[in-house]
Amino acid sequence: MDTWPAWNAMQGLPATEWLHALIAVVVSYLFIVYLLKFLIARLQRLASRTSARIDDIAVEILKGTHRFAIMLAALLIGVQFLTLPDKWDNRIDHLWFLVIGFQVALWVNRGVSIWTAQRLQGQSATAHNPVITTMISWALRALLWSILLLAVLSNVGVNITAFVASLGVGGVAVALAVQSILSDLFASAAIGLDKPFETGDFIVFGDIAGSIEHIGLKTTRIRSLSGEQIVCSNTELLKNTIHNYKRMSERRILFAFGVTYDCAPEKLRKIPEIVKHAVESAGTTRFDRAHMKGFGVNALEFEVVYYVTDASYNVYMDIQQSINFELIAELAANGIRFALPTRTIQVVPEREDAAKPLRDDFRDPRWRTSSSH
Repeated sequence: MDTWPAWNAMQGLPATEWLHALIAVVVSYLFIVYLLKFLIARLQRLASRTSARIDDIAVEILKGTHRFAIMLAALLIGVQFLTLPDKWDNRIDHLWFLVIGFQVALWVNRGVSIWTAQRLQGQSATAHNPVITTMISWALRALLWSILLLAVLSNVGVNITAFVASLGVGGVAVALAVQSILSDLFASAAIGLDKPFETGDFIVFGDIAGSIEHIGLKTTRIRSLSGEQIVCSNTELLKNTIHNYKRMSERRILFAFGVTYDCAPEKLRKIPEIVKHAVESAGTTRFDRAHMKGFGVNALEFEVVYYVTDASYNVYMDIQQSINFELIAELAANGIRFALPTRTIQVVPEREDAAKPLRDDFRDPRWRTSSSH
């Protein structure tokens, strides 16, 4: 046993140093693990007493600490107890930077994921545009890992100036190659910032009418009235004039009808009041006007304008149906008939002397033609 401490292990180091390093690794690993558990428990108690969401996010971020990173950190702590050559000093420093950098990047990436999920779920999804949220999430992740990659390369001695310049030239080439995709991405950003429509809105453009199901980075998906899904490029979508019916606060309705010409003048004067009563009794309406518009081909024409204070199309149709039923009943009760498309043909009898001038004309010598034999 007296000679055991003098036994040289790997790299010519005494076994006692390896033993001390091993103990340091185990102790460091346990210490870091229990320190994380302690911090998570304290933050959870703090989060239960406050309504701030930052505490919940911090708890979820710490829960995402990678065990492999903890193990590497513990190994690097244990290495400090070994007498290594000077060339290992820089290498250990690089390893420390790598471990800490990747773990911080993992924390930030998890934080971005949690933030994105919270903005896209529940009630917050109606307040925050999903397109902008997704694009910000992608941009933050791309920026995060790009910075980490450049920092790691710079730490190990790589000249990143030329690397960044080459990335810029390559980025221009890629942008030219995928300009249609980039056009859709910028159109998606425009939709997110300007918000001409959002998920759930009913829109009409061109010959397409439907509800927005999903606004993506390249395309927008629309569920049409006939049931099929329409996938439209964001760029092409923004080139059209879009009618957003969900944001309509009220609906202006204009309709016309006609009555027969044999209707008495005193009954004609009653029709605007009958129409007004029918519109107001339908409910959820605001009457505007009802006038005898003019004299049609086969009817005395009336024009009516009113507003439905509910944007729902089904509500409008129910109201219009109620008004129609009321008009049919009230006009019939007052002896007023709706005009039907009619045509009057007047037949004029032929007079006996109608053809006589024509026969006399043919007897006129001026109409005779001479012929030579």
